[in-house]
Order: sequence, then C-alpha cells, then structure tokens
Amino acid sequence: MIIWLNGAFGVGKTQTAFEIHSRVPSSFVFDPEQIGFALRKVVPPSMHRDFQDYPMWREFTYQGLRYVAENFAGKIIVPMTVVNPLYYDQTVGILRKEGFQVHHFTLLASRNTILRRLRRRGDGSSSWGAAQLDRCIKSLSDQRFSVHLNTEGKAIEAVAEEIANYVGIDLKPSIWHPILRPLKRMIVQVRHIR
Repeated sequence: MIIWLNGAFGVGKTQTAFEIHSRVPSSFVFDPEQIGFALRKVVPPSMHRDFQDYPMWREFTYQGLRYVAENFAGKIIVPMTVVNPLYYDQTVGILRKEGFQVHHFTLLASRNTILRRLRRRGDGSSSWGAAQLDRCIKSLSDQRFSVHLNTEGKAIEAVAEEIANYVGIDLKPSIWHPILRPLKRMIVQVRHIR
C-alpha cells in the first residue's frame, strides 16, 4: 500500500507522514524530494529549475516507488506536492494503472493557516513555498487530486488517524506525551531543513 500525501508547501505533509510512520510498524517514508536534490547535483546550474519539471525526476520517482512496493511488504508513505496533472499521471496515475494500491490524499488548509505554518517552520511570506501557494491551492482543488482532507484546526495526530481510518490500517497509540509532541515536530522539521 502506498499512501501519497499531497498538498501545498507547508500544509503539513511531512509531519503527517512521520506521524503515520511512527505509529505503523513496518512502514517507510519515501521522499521524492531527495531524488530532486540528487538531480540538482548532477546537472549544470544553468539547467536548474523546479526539479519536477525534469522528466527523469518523474521517471525515477515512479520507478523508485515501484521498486520499493514490489520488494517491501510494509506501508509506503509519500509526502510530496504534485500539482501538475501530467506529473500526477506520470507518478500516482501510472502506479495505479499498473495495479499498485495507491491512496492519494490532498491535505488542505486556508491560505492564512498555511502561511502561518510556513512561518513557523522558518519560511517567510517571500519564500519559495509561499510563492507557490496560490498555484497549489487552485490546482489541488480539482477532483483529480481527491481525496481532499481539511486539516484546518486539526492536530497532526488527528489528521494521521483520519487517513488511517480511511485506508483501513490501525495506528499504534502515540508514544509521545502531549506535552512532548511539539518537540517531536521540531525533530522532524530539523531533519527536513532544505
């Protein structure tokens, strides 16, 4: 089973992915951004752009997920924003066509909430993620990107539980005391500073 978490930059995909991962034994977080960062290191700077625009990023993401899904018995969690319908078809769509069980969720929140979340992680209103916000909100509202899951006012644990209920998996109880959960989020955030 592949659980793809889509949504605008800053909506909470990575935090939700690692919450699910921490509560599902034999799960793995597959991060396609790492493929993009690797590609940026092997192409000349004059060719740098949004790495999703590289056809090889989409191919490597698809092939990588296919390989892991064929060789790993656990749940695969993918936190990745994909707003271009063609790119969606070349990743999520092709995996589904080949018979892989892919559950796709688009996490939603208001523009103000996402901007607040971006600021909280250190990205200002002029950051790359903030600059993409309107494009993401518009594109991801399309039915192609359903299941739409509103995260407004919900704790990460509640969002993870909603996803787990939808796909029919059981989550272990959270091992983090509620007082320590902000520390857990900070650890995930620090590990994913780009």
